[in-house]
Amino acid sequence: MSYDYPHLNVSVTDGVAVVLIDNPPINLMTSGLFRSLAKVSVQLSEDDAVRVVVLRSANPEFFIAHFDVEAILDFPVEDDAVEESELGGFDRMCEMYRTMDKVTIAELRGRVGGGGAELSAACDMRFGDSETFRWNQMEVPLGILPGGGGTQRIPRLIGIGRAMEVVLGADDIDASTAERWGFLNRSMSCSELSTHVDRLAKRIASFPPAAVREAKRSVRASVDRSLEDGLKYESYLFQVLLRDADARPAMRQYLDAGGQTRDVELRIGDVMGELFDR
Repeated sequence: MSYDYPHLNVSVTDGVAVVLIDNPPINLMTSGLFRSLAKVSVQLSEDDAVRVVVLRSANPEFFIAHFDVEAILDFPVEDDAVEESELGGFDRMCEMYRTMDKVTIAELRGRVGGGGAELSAACDMRFGDSETFRWNQMEVPLGILPGGGGTQRIPRLIGIGRAMEVVLGADDIDASTAERWGFLNRSMSCSELSTHVDRLAKRIASFPPAAVREAKRSVRASVDRSLEDGLKYESYLFQVLLRDADARPAMRQYLDAGGQTRDVELRIGDVMGELFDR
C-alpha cells in the first residue's frame, strides 16, 4: 500500500508506514511540504493497517532544514499580535504526530533545524546518524523565535538550561551531544541507522495493537498530567487492556514458550520479539 503526496513518498508494509521526505535541494519546510505532512498525518492516523510511522529523508544531507523564511516574510503583521484561543496549523500538525494512536519515529540524517526539529521533537522517538546529524535552531538570530513548538517541546526533552543554549545560542548540536542531552534516543553509524529503525518499527508493529496504543497514551500522560493523575490514568489503562481480546492469548503464549523460567528470562528481550515475529 502507498500514498501519493507532493514531496512525500509513503509506503506501508507489515503495519509500518515509511514517510520519505523529498523536497530538493535542502528539504525546506515549504508551505507545500507542510500541507503534505499535515494531510498524510491525518490519513495515517485513521488507517487501521498502520501501527508505526517512520519519518525519513530521501536527502542524506538534510532531514528538514527549517521553515521557509521567504514564506515567513509574507506572514501578515498589519494587526496587533494576539494570543490565539486555538492551536495554529503547524502546531496542530505536530500534535497529530505526537498524539496519534500510532508510534512515530524520526530518523535523522544530516541537518535538522527549525520546523524540522520541532516536528521531530513531537515524535515519540528520534534516532540520529552519528556522522552527519547536526541540529540547529536558527530563529533567534533572524529576530524571531521557534514558533512551531520549539520553546515548549524541546525543554521537556532536554531541560530548560540546555534548551536555552540551543534556542538562544543558535549553534550546531552534534549527534553525541544531542544523545547525551536526551533529544536523540540513540546516535549510531550511517550503516546501522535505518536497520535499527526498521527493526524497532517492525518489532513494535508486531505486538498487540491495543497494548502499544494504550502504553503510548500512558507514557504521554506523564508529561500532560500530574504524577498522581498519571498514576490513576495508568491504572485505568491497565484495567482496559486486561479486557482486550489480545491480552490473555499473548500472556498465555509467553508462558507456553517458557516464560518465568531462568533460560527464557535471561534473554527476555529477544524472546519478546520472537513471540510475535511475523
